[in-house]
Amino acid sequence: MADEPAKIILGDNVISALEQPRRFFPRRKDRQSPQPTHCENCGAQLHGRWCAQCGQPAIDYRRSFRHVIADVLESFLNWDSKFFATIGLLIVKPWRLTNEFLAGRRVRYLHPLRLYLLASVLFFLAVNQFAKSAHIQPGPNLKSENLPPEAQAKLEEAQIRIDDAMAKVPTVSGEPIRITDQPAKDPFGQWLEARAKEKLGEHGTKTQLFLLGFINNLPYMMLAAIPLFAVVLKLLYLRRHIYYIDHLVYALHIHTFAYLAIMLIVFATMGLNRTVPNLTGVACTGLWIAFATQVFLSIRRVYRQGWFISVFKFFLGGFAYLIVLSIALTATFLITLWLS
Repeated sequence: MADEPAKIILGDNVISALEQPRRFFPRRKDRQSPQPTHCENCGAQLHGRWCAQCGQPAIDYRRSFRHVIADVLESFLNWDSKFFATIGLLIVKPWRLTNEFLAGRRVRYLHPLRLYLLASVLFFLAVNQFAKSAHIQPGPNLKSENLPPEAQAKLEEAQIRIDDAMAKVPTVSGEPIRITDQPAKDPFGQWLEARAKEKLGEHGTKTQLFLLGFINNLPYMMLAAIPLFAVVLKLLYLRRHIYYIDHLVYALHIHTFAYLAIMLIVFATMGLNRTVPNLTGVACTGLWIAFATQVFLSIRRVYRQGWFISVFKFFLGGFAYLIVLSIALTATFLITLWLS
């Protein structure tokens, strides 16, 4: 009889346990995770929010979703403020952005390579869209199928007479010389002519398709040309004993400025053509002069030389870089013919 109260109590506990809803997944307490003491990437001891060894932030992503969203928004807003500060300074004073980076004040601005890649994607995307909307038409074909049969027959007869007349050219002695088409003896010339006919079409019917392929290869060409431009700068300022990486940083910044400035000038020209077409020529001329002036001022204020030597090196460096770009464009054209 003494065991009956215990059985009753145990029975009640079992029944209450069975009546409670069963949880397939245990409830996780919403508690703050302890701050990590060592970097999860390299294992170095942490002395702050960032690892001094590898630079990885000490963030625990196994938290509630609101904490993760807060971290993402903080990173985005920080990047957003960097982006606008960098773009504004690049457009107004591109030389100052280079001087700030070389002076060690880098955390407040975007990295030069990341900034260049972003501007390059936007610039060549706009160029690609413009090329697609151009709708290049092939040249006229004399043997058009739209002509009536009588006109087509007369056209072919006239062409035969012209060929016969041009094939006989009298010499000084009075004897005719028959001109025949001879293939080019240069193997490279033969290959170039054959590939051009194949890729461009017999009457230029594939010109736009080839142009799009050529434009798609331009970003890689420009990315390879920037180190060459830094080499030109290194040769121009060889006696200044400036590190090559400093020239490369300036080359990235000035190319990024060129991409953004060209896009702004083109958009301004399109807007002026629709609103005040009479002022388009004068306004565009002023914009291009301002663009060249900004490039010249950037060279003078980054390398800190006098007006005369800066003007001399501006034109000399520009001429040398035009030669580099011409060689790079020719190589890109040949590669497009070969690969496309």
